[in-house]
Amino acid sequence: MVDLTQLMENEVFMSFASYTTIILSKMMFMSIVTAFYRLTRKVFTNPEDSVVFGGKGENAKKYLRTDDNVERVRRAHLNDLENIVPFFGIGLLYSLSDPDLSTAILHFRLFLGARIYHTVAYLLPLPQPNRAFSFFVGYGVTLSMAYRLLKSRLYL
Repeated sequence: MVDLTQLMENEVFMSFASYTTIILSKMMFMSIVTAFYRLTRKVFTNPEDSVVFGGKGENAKKYLRTDDNVERVRRAHLNDLENIVPFFGIGLLYSLSDPDLSTAILHFRLFLGARIYHTVAYLLPLPQPNRAFSFFVGYGVTLSMAYRLLKSRLYL
């Protein structure tokens, strides 16, 4: 069994913890951006929200709509959820499998950079293939960690 002090001395794990904290914070920030866009554009999906922020009665119903900018931010946030959760799980196992420190840090940095660039490309929006490229870089990093984990610690 691994002692917590051993885990805290594991440079790969601490690197993973650092980069994961940054990427999870970015993902949490996307919730705030989504809420900001909804509030500033008065676009709501739930009737109770439109009453509180939009007005009462029939006036509130006009705020129950969709907006292209709100949807763009929401989709960027959903894409984060779809990609960061697998990275977190596979990256945690990978970081505990005793990989080479420089290789592990390269994986973590590439994923972080790809996700930040993906968000920028989604929100500005930048022309394709910017967003697709950043998606595939991040996805490739997660697949690479999964492959290395299975190759080095295969107990099937």
